[in-house]
Amino acid sequence: METYLINSTVDVVRTLGLQALTEPVEDYVSIFRVPGSGEFRFLQPVWGLREGWEKHLAHPLFPILLSIIIYLLCMLPWMVVDLFGNDWKWIQRYKIQPDKPVTWPQMRRAIVLTAWNHVLYILPISVAQCVWSPDIELPKMPPGLWEFCWHQYASLVVMDLEYFLWHALHHKIRFLYRHVHSIHHEYHSPSVWVTQYLHPWELVAVGLFTTTSPWLFGAHPLTQWCFMLGTIYISVEAHVGYDLPFMPHNWAPFWGGAIKHDMHHQRPRTNYQPFFTWWDLMLGTECPGQLAGGYKPKELMDWDNRKRDEVRMRRDAKRRQLELEQQLLQQDVTGKFNEANGIERKTL
Repeated sequence: METYLINSTVDVVRTLGLQALTEPVEDYVSIFRVPGSGEFRFLQPVWGLREGWEKHLAHPLFPILLSIIIYLLCMLPWMVVDLFGNDWKWIQRYKIQPDKPVTWPQMRRAIVLTAWNHVLYILPISVAQCVWSPDIELPKMPPGLWEFCWHQYASLVVMDLEYFLWHALHHKIRFLYRHVHSIHHEYHSPSVWVTQYLHPWELVAVGLFTTTSPWLFGAHPLTQWCFMLGTIYISVEAHVGYDLPFMPHNWAPFWGGAIKHDMHHQRPRTNYQPFFTWWDLMLGTECPGQLAGGYKPKELMDWDNRKRDEVRMRRDAKRRQLELEQQLLQQDVTGKFNEANGIERKTL
């Protein structure tokens, strides 16, 4: 398909008689040609950058180092905004919880735990990978554009389901929430460093889902690396605490994003999905998000009112049940007392 499209472009130029453009166009499209095979691949310019670096890129430690570097690069701009931008009105008007500014003590606590987890757990895992894992085999050809795109999306869908189930389970089972996931919920107003403010087991689980999801489709190494970087960016964005106009949740259907995950920190039994919203919608755990400037849309206010009514109804039902049980108990005690004293039991 890609070869057909590129060859068609050159043929059109020739057919139109644009001889002056033929040679520049052919030179340009040659960068998409895979050396040795003659095939055209749109991702060849990117995959070609590996030449001369194959030994380093094939090393099992490369994805870990790459993920840490990209993670820090994603964090730094938002860290600056959180620390120094409290008076920057142009950005603060997009903050989801404007009444809860990020403080240095909060950030420092998150940084310390994140660093501790990486030193105590990620580093030993990385060393073990270097010892026991062989270098990966780097194909000569890049993935096709269609293959690259659908593997990215399919891996995202799989990881979304995996983490949704893990996440919901760690909220439903009290022991798991109390001893594992509650650490992440120490922050009711998330910020970037809360992204990996996690129990070690959760950090390992997320890393496992990220690594193995593309394996299910036999994804190309370039696809795996890009998927890993994409999920890092998405995870950071979900915790920034801002609702900016260009963020995907404002234009992509069924996308959760920062507003849904921010609401999850405010109402922990909602919005379990990390990326999409369809499982939450189908299973009744979806909650509308709070928007920029702390604005609560009508959908969120209706949701809050409905939940308050449900709580009130459950409380009233429980109270009525308790009153009935007390009444039945009183009847039973009175009856036994009358029988013990030879008094005919009266029907109440």
